[in-house]
Amino acid sequence: MSKKIKTIGMVVAMDKEIKPFLASVGECVLSEKKGQFEVFGYKLKDKEIYLVKSGIGEIFASSATQLLISEYKVELILNFGVCGSLGSVSVLETVIVKGVVHYDFDLSAIDDVKVGEYPGYNSPIISAENEYLPLIKKVMGNVSEVVCASADKFVADKSVKNYLNSTFGAEVCDMECAGVLLTAKGANIPCIIIKAVSDGEGGAEEFNSLVHKASTAYVSAVNEIIKEF
Repeated sequence: MSKKIKTIGMVVAMDKEIKPFLASVGECVLSEKKGQFEVFGYKLKDKEIYLVKSGIGEIFASSATQLLISEYKVELILNFGVCGSLGSVSVLETVIVKGVVHYDFDLSAIDDVKVGEYPGYNSPIISAENEYLPLIKKVMGNVSEVVCASADKFVADKSVKNYLNSTFGAEVCDMECAGVLLTAKGANIPCIIIKAVSDGEGGAEEFNSLVHKASTAYVSAVNEIIKEF
């Protein structure tokens, strides 16, 4: 590992996803509004933690990530929250996202590229691999590493899930991590994405019933990861 991380930025979309983590980290030393965003600050031994509630969707997530990088000078972005299963990952399972495809991004009609492929990338899958990933895997133990299909839509339709899985090899889907990862990469900031599965074939009904339980599934992993830096 090239350097000790002192300042960590966290991007989380919803109150439901944030509250279990905040309940585990002690007293908040900063709470402020930055434009449309709520920012919470914590001191954990020698580390400064800044968490932004971004709101739902790629644009909000990207904006929140850039805020952390520009205003709070974070050295690492950690995105956590819930996601949907595309078939092979069990509900309430916690996963590490090793790559993201923004499947709404499509230049295929005008350029000789695949759906989801951004200029400067040679694949629709944007890698989340960085020097800290081996440490994360060590902390989390026997955990699945997955590709996440990300776009501004809640996916409940089985045919769409099958398309995302068969076309991109994605095992989960969400609505934020493409924005987070692309923004972090643009600033040359490492990004770690941890997700817990809140819904599968049950779609929106399953999500509404299990989102809180899923949001508690990653809390211990996130806290252990912080301690390692």
